[in-house]
Amino acid sequence: MSDPVATPLVSVIVPCRNERDHIDGCIDSILANDHPREHLELIVVDGESDDGTREILAARARAEPALRWLPNPARTTPAALNIGIRASSGRVIVRMDVHCRYPAHYIRTLVAWLDRSGADNVGGACRTLPANDTPAARAVAVALSHPLGVGNALFRVGVSEPRWVDTVPFGCYRREVFERIGVFDEELVRNQDDEFNHRLLGHGGRILIVPDVISDYFARASLGKLALMYYQYGYFKPLVARKLGRVATLRQLAPPAFVLFLVLALLAAPFGRMAAIPLVGVAALYLGVVFAAALRVVLRSGPSLLAPLVAAFPVMHLAYGAGFLRGSLDLARRTHAATRPDAAIPVSR
Repeated sequence: MSDPVATPLVSVIVPCRNERDHIDGCIDSILANDHPREHLELIVVDGESDDGTREILAARARAEPALRWLPNPARTTPAALNIGIRASSGRVIVRMDVHCRYPAHYIRTLVAWLDRSGADNVGGACRTLPANDTPAARAVAVALSHPLGVGNALFRVGVSEPRWVDTVPFGCYRREVFERIGVFDEELVRNQDDEFNHRLLGHGGRILIVPDVISDYFARASLGKLALMYYQYGYFKPLVARKLGRVATLRQLAPPAFVLFLVLALLAAPFGRMAAIPLVGVAALYLGVVFAAALRVVLRSGPSLLAPLVAAFPVMHLAYGAGFLRGSLDLARRTHAATRPDAAIPVSR
């Protein structure tokens, strides 16, 4: 029998929409955690799924007392998180993603680190797995965990020891954090974690990433879906910066600067050969770096990854950069999607 004082009630909140293929596996991995079941509540917040997800949730909730599912009429991730937070009872709140699978010690270990470290939010690394066994899906998974694709994002590349950071995925929070600084910003249908965690840091909070907790994340299955995801991430980054009063990290400026350079160079190229030289030089250097990174992966994983991986890195960088520039322009013109209810991006990840 667990000690009710030493073992806190943990509320796990999972946003979802149209996740018929992933919801059972996610729920199974959460309920398989070794945190005592009597101290666990699992709240799945569904954004009006129409693919059978709601029927699966209803059946699972009838069979499992720890599971509740709630509707999310707004159909966005931050709205789902806030619905779950307000409906939860736990002293600790863990945000989880339906595209992930979690080890049995995940919740227990994060809660232990939360108490041991004095942090306000604790998370682990995220190991990216392909959605299927096609070369494109495998290339997407590699790009999402490679430094050329994600820079120095520690939760993507992993750590060997606990480190204080600016953000973690699927955070494990003390409930008083939300009472102190508020909940997730519902204008940010993407990047809401970034804004929330930087707001937390601005209020004196601390965020810890630990090495002994790794979740498995199933990436997008195609380059088209990867492009859409990164365009949306880039599009909402300027809005995050405006809300924070600063750019959160300098690494997020590299893709838009690259895209802006390419656009300006292309516009200048017709006016003379000298204007085309920087464009050709930078493009050649960039493609050389991409090809070298892809070749190193191919030597380990086989030649079928070469073409999709050479495409995946530019897809990420160009889509993110284009989204960032468009988001900046729309903010300046006051036509950003966050100001248009009809432009809401659904919760499905």
